[in-house]
Amino acid sequence: MKFTGVVCIAFVIVLVSASAPTKEVLEEKVACNSTEHITCIPALQSGSQPSAECCGKLKEEESCLCGYIQNPLFSQYVTSANVHMVLVTCGIPYPSC
Repeated sequence: MKFTGVVCIAFVIVLVSASAPTKEVLEEKVACNSTEHITCIPALQSGSQPSAECCGKLKEEESCLCGYIQNPLFSQYVTSANVHMVLVTCGIPYPSC
């Protein structure tokens, strides 16, 4: 009877540890989609005030900014002074990649 009890306890421990969410599961994965930032183009080109929608999209994809900076297609826009201004206006720190 003692052996069966120990096996049952071990089985429960294995089940509980296997069902516990990992850090990867807890972190929400963000799909980086550069086309979502079309609303930011006027602010990026002219240095004008970014729209609320632009800031919202940038905040949603803040984890994607380093990828945009390192992408040769976007780096010429992302490293400009206007990008810094847009990020500051939206309350987003410029990433250090």
